[in-house]
Amino acid sequence: MTSDRDLIPAPSRVEGPYRRAFLLDRRTTLSAAPGTETTARWLRTTLGAAFGLPLPDAADENATDSIRLRVDDTLAPEAYRLHVLMSQVVEITGGSPAGVFWGAQTLRQLLGPEAYRAAPLGAKPVAGLMAQTIEDAPRFGWRGLLLDVSRHFLPKDDVLRYLDLLAAHKLNVFHFHLTDDQGWRIEIKRHPRLTEVGSWRARSKWGHRASPLWDDTPHGGFYTQDDIREIVAYAAERHITVVPEIDLPGHSQAAIAAYPELGNTDVVDTTALTVWDTWGVNPNILAPTEAVLRFYEGVFEEVLDLFPSTFVHVGGDECPKDQWKASPAAQARIQELGVGDEEGLQSWFIRHFDRWLTARGRRLIGWDEILEGGLAEGAAVSSWRGYGGGIAAAEAGHDVVMCPEQQVYLDHRQAPGEDEPMPIGYVRTLEDVYRFEPVPPGLSPEAAAHILGTQANVWTEVMENRARIDYQVFPRLAAFAEVAWSALPAPGARDYAGFERRMETHYRRLDALGVDYRPPAGPQPRQRRPGVAGRPLEGTPPIV
Repeated sequence: MTSDRDLIPAPSRVEGPYRRAFLLDRRTTLSAAPGTETTARWLRTTLGAAFGLPLPDAADENATDSIRLRVDDTLAPEAYRLHVLMSQVVEITGGSPAGVFWGAQTLRQLLGPEAYRAAPLGAKPVAGLMAQTIEDAPRFGWRGLLLDVSRHFLPKDDVLRYLDLLAAHKLNVFHFHLTDDQGWRIEIKRHPRLTEVGSWRARSKWGHRASPLWDDTPHGGFYTQDDIREIVAYAAERHITVVPEIDLPGHSQAAIAAYPELGNTDVVDTTALTVWDTWGVNPNILAPTEAVLRFYEGVFEEVLDLFPSTFVHVGGDECPKDQWKASPAAQARIQELGVGDEEGLQSWFIRHFDRWLTARGRRLIGWDEILEGGLAEGAAVSSWRGYGGGIAAAEAGHDVVMCPEQQVYLDHRQAPGEDEPMPIGYVRTLEDVYRFEPVPPGLSPEAAAHILGTQANVWTEVMENRARIDYQVFPRLAAFAEVAWSALPAPGARDYAGFERRMETHYRRLDALGVDYRPPAGPQPRQRRPGVAGRPLEGTPPIV
């Protein structure tokens, strides 16, 4: 049994606990009101497996020895109230089906780390709860994690596992980075070479791009459209929105390798390009032609059929303009369109797909470079280079997701020292992430209302498999989840010592889930990568 004081994220209000009032055992039933069916299925799948219990339907909605699930639309949509009553009843009420689900996540935490096992530890497993009331609601509506599967492919089952890990931390957006220079990971039926050619590279840089080492094993893979449907449905059962990202006009060498006519053929022999095998900013970008627009409209038509998300991410970042500057065709296009220069040409790309998506009831979101050359009306911004882009976008009336690299890029190293595997960027400790504040001080109230929420980003250039991703993401994702969910005080006033104490129990949950996190004392020998170069930056990251 876990104390309410061990919950992560920290709830808004707790009354109690008092004395033992509920025993989860073979008598326990489940009463699911309309709208709570997904949570009932999830409880039977998780708690039923962990404790070896059937959790059958209750005889009636007032039965004792029961977990009752209810929706009360007088609560905020993702809010919940969890009552552990003296009458051998647990009642979870949410403002929507999502709120009920987040309340069920809290119930699982209260039942102890054993509730995270896939099978019971004893012959007659039981778990008890103290009488108490927990009332809770999230601070932000967008609580996300980006997972880059382009640089290193993650098999479908590992993606499903990460959706479970997001749900366990009350995160509700999965930003799925599906295309880049190093691999195209989603089946597009009308353009089969995107995966036949674009999903495989001959080798991979081992470590940072400045490393002299290579992994000569061919790397690749992709998700079929049925895989994507399964992932999206699995996420929806957990009240997680999957936001797809299809990068353009930069980060496109894998697509150009598959279809050379997409590139700037008047300045580059695009037929000689292969899927890129190293890291960094790639010079090979899409040509600004009507044919390229039609090609990507076809891509997005299939993407929209697979992803119900309102938001569709189009990248828009790190697009070097050298090829456009050298291309007579691109220069003629600038004159024809009257967009002024190469920055205007990129803005033309983004504006085109903003209009195209808007006409289909969707919204474009892109990295903060889409501000350059003028931002399309209705577009939203993922502010990654710091706070600055997000501040500018919010002050101009655009919605923003805050994900500054200096604060919440989880590929960045967790500690100084040579034991950290392939160290990238500034040191961002568990405490640093816990003290991250998504809404920058000084933002006007009107602009602050445009901060949809926040997101941690996981770029996988130096993460070759699930274990490496686990190491970089955890335990810092737990701190990030509390920042995104809980109404915390200002960063300097946050009770990090109390969070560390609560993490002692949370590490046991992660152990039960098989998460290969970074231990507080430092990496285990098998988690190190001696001799593989990274790119560590020293000092305190700038606030930009």
